[in-house]
Amino acid sequence: MATVAVVGTLDTKGEDLAFLAGRLRAAGTGVIVVDAGTGEPDGLALGPDDIDGEAVAAAAGTTRAALRAAGDRGQAVTDMGRGAAAVIAELAASGRVDGVLSAGGSGGSSIAAQVFAALPVGLPKLLVSTMASGDVSPYIGAKDVCVMYSVVDVSGINRISRVILGNAAAAMAGMAAARAAGAAEPSPADEQPLIAASMFGVTTPAVETARARLTDLGYEVLVFHATGAGGRALEALAEARLVSGVLDLTTTELADDLVGGVLSAGPGRLTAAGAAGLPQVIGPGALDMVNFGPVDTVPAQFEGRLFYEHNPTVTLMRTTPEEMAELGARVGRKAAAATGPVEVFWPDRGLSALDADGQAFRDAVADEACRAAVESELAAAGLTLHRMDLNINDPAFATAMADRLHQMITDAATGDTAGAGAANPVGI
Repeated sequence: MATVAVVGTLDTKGEDLAFLAGRLRAAGTGVIVVDAGTGEPDGLALGPDDIDGEAVAAAAGTTRAALRAAGDRGQAVTDMGRGAAAVIAELAASGRVDGVLSAGGSGGSSIAAQVFAALPVGLPKLLVSTMASGDVSPYIGAKDVCVMYSVVDVSGINRISRVILGNAAAAMAGMAAARAAGAAEPSPADEQPLIAASMFGVTTPAVETARARLTDLGYEVLVFHATGAGGRALEALAEARLVSGVLDLTTTELADDLVGGVLSAGPGRLTAAGAAGLPQVIGPGALDMVNFGPVDTVPAQFEGRLFYEHNPTVTLMRTTPEEMAELGARVGRKAAAATGPVEVFWPDRGLSALDADGQAFRDAVADEACRAAVESELAAAGLTLHRMDLNINDPAFATAMADRLHQMITDAATGDTAGAGAANPVGI
């Protein structure tokens, strides 16, 4: 029988959580209730298999009494979220739960976010939230979280919440049952080593070529769209060493982080693979652009810059030579700090489809500023920048990156790392 952890604050959302637990049990699903509230439960009596608030607080190194005495709601949410995350991560690691379901407002959603962040990809995660009609990225992070808007407040059962919460319980019961039954049966591809690759619309031809080449070489390639969340997800998989190597062809999120675009993956982008010692091949894909929403949402400070309206909801801004120099330095420093084999490739004829000869963002001066900075940082670390007289989307460029990553992974597996950082990529 599948079992679901139902987590939330029983002192304020007890009736709602009790309803969810009841619907799950009616569907034939086992339930473990995890109380993340600092007060006494209201509306739901805990059973012997459930985990009370004191145990959750203890997992965070505190007590509910201490949190109540402090009178700091924000700190209480943080601590109880951390405790709940530790408790439920242990349940998942020991195979006691097949899914996690939560419901709440802003505080409960923040607690759920901490829980979900500690759980593995693939374990069903569902949040019913009053906050789901806005920006849900803080609750999703880089994990596979399902979010359902509560429509009405999570504050007792009524004719609307009964339907919403009932649907959530039914959805979770189905997902958990499928997981418990082993619905995702292993396939031959599950035995293939994994590669993480980064892609953007303007680097799609390159990544598709590289993916086809790596597939032919026996890998399964996971492609992450460089939209901020995609980069964070790639970093999370690399940090967990769930992949054999990284083809980080599209590092555009670094530009948004530097300049203030809407698709930043944070300053930690392009660090996890290096810290984990994973073989990685890096490219400057789409560093020529910063992303904004519709044209009327571009901050006034950028008036007079070169823009390209990619579509009605995406406006691209060309990076300047000064910005490109800083981006190059950052790429170079991050690559040089890697503890494993690393290569950086450079396409002399442009970093994206828009930076190709004759296209709107072609700016050889800006690109050269970036290249020189990358090369300088790499040289200081004894590494070589591999230049090719091609656009990044040329099939030969992508194939060379793929072949070099394959060689690095092969060398790492056999213990032959003498050539890392120095050997020329295949095809040059």
